[in-house]
Amino acid sequence: MVTITGFPSFPSTGPSPVTVEEIMSRSVVTVSPDDSLEKARALFVDFHFHHLLVVGDGQLLEVISDRDLLKAMSPYVDTLSETVRDRATLNKRAHQIMNRHCVTVRLGTSVETAGYMLIEKKISCLPVVDKDGHVEGIISWKDVLQSFLPNRS
Repeated sequence: MVTITGFPSFPSTGPSPVTVEEIMSRSVVTVSPDDSLEKARALFVDFHFHHLLVVGDGQLLEVISDRDLLKAMSPYVDTLSETVRDRATLNKRAHQIMNRHCVTVRLGTSVETAGYMLIEKKISCLPVVDKDGHVEGIISWKDVLQSFLPNRS
């Protein structure tokens, strides 16, 4: 896990800056490093999201995106051309497709800083962790963008 420091602080436009815990999703679906890609695939289908957090021993290890999953599995799975070898790609484990360079933010980080990190690191989500590396939530680029839009009635 990599927690990035040194990103600029942005001036607040109001009395206090909006922080990531105000916009993060607290309902986070996780897998263990030994869970199969078949299980990860089922979670992506069931929950209609784009990122799964890999957690081991209570700590965040990595994020697997739906794109990571698609790269790791055979394109012939669930097609008429599927073979046993294609189906076997779903037996890989989550730890086999992790890159182990997870960028995170801590509770209290401003949304502006998180947005800057998303752009700078060319990533689409940031897990939010406490000081011990335990997952508190996750924010995506969509959450950051929505936080800057005026409230709609």
